[in-house]
Amino acid sequence: MGERPAERGQRSRGSEPRWKALSGTIGEVLSDQARPGDSFPGERLAAEHLQVSRTTLRAALDALVTEGKLERIPGSGTFVPRRPRAPRVGLTSFSEDMRLRGMTPSTRVLRFESSAATGWLAREMNLEKGAQLVYLQRLLLADGQPIAVDENYLPGARLPGLSGLRAPSSLYQLLKENYGIVPEYGEDQVEAIAASPVQARLLNIRSGDPLLQVVRHAYAGEDLINYSAVFYRADRYRLNVPLSRSLRS
Repeated sequence: MGERPAERGQRSRGSEPRWKALSGTIGEVLSDQARPGDSFPGERLAAEHLQVSRTTLRAALDALVTEGKLERIPGSGTFVPRRPRAPRVGLTSFSEDMRLRGMTPSTRVLRFESSAATGWLAREMNLEKGAQLVYLQRLLLADGQPIAVDENYLPGARLPGLSGLRAPSSLYQLLKENYGIVPEYGEDQVEAIAASPVQARLLNIRSGDPLLQVVRHAYAGEDLINYSAVFYRADRYRLNVPLSRSLRS
């Protein structure tokens, strides 16, 4: 389990409660050493190894379960989640999204080329038909495993010289570093669809398996800067949508 926390009867990290200090220590070990699906030792053995009371250990584990770093499965035990808790929805890049989920992102560029706005694309992007576009298609991976395919359409007039640059692994980073553009707001449309044969081959699933399609319009100021569609494996990705209700007297 790595480094031990304070010995039984001591308080560590100043006046911090023992269970909280222990929770932080175990969380660090999980982040550094554990893999999704790993089981956590039984409470008795873990408490003896860490030299803490079972009450302190249980409180620390409760906190880690609440944070989504561990999950309890009745009748089976406590485990590192196979699918990390989904964060709140926000205008994030794929790389940012995966890091928020505790996963390591990577990408494989499939196509990066100049294109032209067809009728439906022109309508979606509020452009003249035939306007210059740059098309970027990538295979998106989390922890080295395919999780999605994305397709991006970017306005060539707004991003001169883009098609001549090296294909980006991080699109939002390229926009910021080369053009000083940071997408500020947008809208996502989420729909369940069946995987096409091409998508299935790229994602290592069967044709017809469920995908989560997320279509995004992302804006910088008044300009649409990126129209995209991301096709996620439904067994590896989920969205949490925060809700609130306005209470009026």
